[in-house]
Amino acid sequence: MTPALKGLLLVSSIKIVVVFVAMMIGVIMVIWVERRGSAMLQDRLGPNRVGPLGLLQNVADGIKNFAKEEVRPSAADGTLFTLAPAFSFIPSMLLFAVVPFAAPLPGFDVTLPIAGRFVHEGPIAMAVADLPIGFLFIIAISSVAVYGIVLAGWSSNSKYAFLGALRASAQMISYEIALGMALIVVLLLSGNVPLGDVIAAQQRTTWFVLAASLAFILFFIASFAETNRLPFDLPEAEAELVTGYHTEYSSMKFSMFFIAEYAALITMSALLATLFFGGWDIPFVTFDERVPTAWSVGAVAVVGLTHLFFLAKTFVFVWIYIWVRWTLPRFRFDQLMHLGWKILLPVSLGYIMVMAGAVLALDVWGLEPSAWYGLALFAVNVPLVAGFAYGLDRDRLMTGTHRRVRPGVA
Repeated sequence: MTPALKGLLLVSSIKIVVVFVAMMIGVIMVIWVERRGSAMLQDRLGPNRVGPLGLLQNVADGIKNFAKEEVRPSAADGTLFTLAPAFSFIPSMLLFAVVPFAAPLPGFDVTLPIAGRFVHEGPIAMAVADLPIGFLFIIAISSVAVYGIVLAGWSSNSKYAFLGALRASAQMISYEIALGMALIVVLLLSGNVPLGDVIAAQQRTTWFVLAASLAFILFFIASFAETNRLPFDLPEAEAELVTGYHTEYSSMKFSMFFIAEYAALITMSALLATLFFGGWDIPFVTFDERVPTAWSVGAVAVVGLTHLFFLAKTFVFVWIYIWVRWTLPRFRFDQLMHLGWKILLPVSLGYIMVMAGAVLALDVWGLEPSAWYGLALFAVNVPLVAGFAYGLDRDRLMTGTHRRVRPGVA
């Protein structure tokens, strides 16, 4: 085995273990934040008995679920019923694997007494898999997540679970399109698909939340449907479907669906921070943009500081997801489809054309990627966002809610 291969395996193994453990701890903490946050929004206490401030409540719930008896319907498909929770959980972890969570570390060339020589040439990307296909991988894997839900509903051999699975598949197909269209605008502005290049493009110009404001709004709306969060949690509508696609699950398999949901919540928050808020970029400074060539205290400090900024941006979106869930009511299913197919899809297609024209015009005028380039695109986005908000406010989203009924007309 060559030193370069040994170095690659060493770095990859460390990143896989660290990110997986961090994700599991993050899921536990996000569930605790949601419980305490929902209690704060509803003026109640929330978990406060197990551990200080109820921090160990989720650990106690996990132990309880491991110890509970597992029940499986007699008519269920045993193999698919067992595999469905894993199919739901794995895509969330795979998506986070491509997200860069800090500035790169410098390479190394070390020799250990027994293991031998380890070499890593070039900077070490702070992502489990620094794939050259970037967010094309995101689109592909996020579309696979629906299979776990569909298999759970179908294999349960239950009408309620099956209806929840059908709702989930229709919902994800509808909003995958808008989500992918929003990413096309990001591709136009970055010029490449690796997430590291997307962050670099935002460092050269401005964060894409300004240069592609409407794309951010479309992606943000679609991400709620992708994660089955309120107001888009129709697959789990308790008043209609008991609990939807996981009605027949119990014990730890039941918990895995919620672990998958919160892992997807963290992943979507990290993607929003990366694609539209510069990822690990620290605003108004340039020292984080330098590529390190040797190990030093300064290089490690930059990695730690950029990671803290990335976590802060991600947590802001996690809290927004929680805030929206405990503030807005659930849509009807026809309203969900209306928003996805009749509003988000045509708006995203028109937006791609407008942004492509704006980028072409700036290139023809010879404006190089810079802060002025980003501000020019922001000026294009302001009327587009205002028009989109005005269109939603004129009863096009909640069709029939405030519709006037003429006398004699049902």
